[in-house]
Amino acid sequence: MIRVEHYARKKVLVLGLAKSGVSAALLMQKLGAFVTVNDMKPLAESAEAQALLEAGITVICGRHPVELLDEGFELVIKNPGIPYNNPMTEKALALGLPIITEVELAYEISEAPFIAVTGTNGKTTTTTLIDKMLEAGGKNPLIAGNIGTVACEVAQTATSDHTIVIEMSSFQLMGVKKFRPHVAVFTNLYDAHLDYHGDRAGYLKAKLNIAASQLATDYFIYNGNQAELLAHVDQIAAETVSFAIMKNTTNHAMACVQDGMLCFGDEEILAVDKILLPGAHSLENILAATAAAKLVGVSNSAIKHVLTTFQGVEHRFQFVRAIDGRTFYNDSKATNIVAASKALESFSTPTILLAGGLDRGNEFDELKASLKHVKALVTFGQTAPKLARVAREVGIEEVRVVTDVEAAVPAAYALSHAGDTILLSPACASWDQYKSFEERGVVFMAAVRKL
Repeated sequence: MIRVEHYARKKVLVLGLAKSGVSAALLMQKLGAFVTVNDMKPLAESAEAQALLEAGITVICGRHPVELLDEGFELVIKNPGIPYNNPMTEKALALGLPIITEVELAYEISEAPFIAVTGTNGKTTTTTLIDKMLEAGGKNPLIAGNIGTVACEVAQTATSDHTIVIEMSSFQLMGVKKFRPHVAVFTNLYDAHLDYHGDRAGYLKAKLNIAASQLATDYFIYNGNQAELLAHVDQIAAETVSFAIMKNTTNHAMACVQDGMLCFGDEEILAVDKILLPGAHSLENILAATAAAKLVGVSNSAIKHVLTTFQGVEHRFQFVRAIDGRTFYNDSKATNIVAASKALESFSTPTILLAGGLDRGNEFDELKASLKHVKALVTFGQTAPKLARVAREVGIEEVRVVTDVEAAVPAAYALSHAGDTILLSPACASWDQYKSFEERGVVFMAAVRKL
């Protein structure tokens, strides 16, 4: 750990707790700052806040008092989920206070270089693949961020022999100033979190912060088939490396598929039909991960080993099991139409789709083009009527409306035959019925096991 000195005796406000806030507060205390934590949850209901209080940190819970910012703070460390139009952040900005997220602290104290992954879809799978490829190649990866331990905790134990592999959201990236990954990966860009960022341009700007501090000795890996990313490549100081399934004169893909082979530059790494993880969208993630691994010196044999053994991240296009010739996939992480479309387009077999959830105002007409192999829809949750309408409009004859995911599984099985795929890819958030997409996926897999 690099022991930075410039936080010593500074007044720092940690806004919002959760895991990242707790870790940031304790790290700031270790670095000599005068730390105050502010969280909306009442103190009596927050074990984390009570523990920080016992550690000698000032804790203010139960509300966000804007007058707190009149106490001379020099820095705000914000929970990524708190929007910038929150009264506290608005006042901090008006006062000219710097606002960062804890990953900025992780970068400042880390002896290890970073490989950082962002994008709308595919972040978790790509991050996991990179971690596994580096591990197979003897590169000592440490996984951090949204799918691992809080970054500033990992950074405290990392050495120069490690590489920190981190998945990063647009929320986190809005709060970085100096963060400089040696390798930055941008998987793709689709509409998401526009309520937080205001519009697509604001969302893209936040995502591009992943490369804002990179130098010519770093690498920026991007999806070569996305015009919005191509338009910004010339503004990136790092060496740019594109990936695309089909290489052409526009994308100049370094990582691509040629004659059925996964390639990086002039090297043929593996026949695509040997890759265990199915689907075109999975192949894009694989290409991005392969590029990152190759750029840091991972061998082809290590990459081959991962791609011929890795079955997917839980709840993300995850193979569950085969029963009587039917294959079941858990894609509960598909919380938007784009993600569900990509999953559906990965199959050519007759498919029974399980979909539905929180109603965010979508009408789901954008899903129609991806329903060509869907023979039946089993739908649930707030959006069930909308999804049922779309299915009937494209000629799907078998449409079942059920109460929840647990009821959807036997209903889908009853409609299926040998050779069919039964896919949970909800195209919606889970919060109308489940606490998280993970809980929804667990319910699905348990229901499959009951068949």
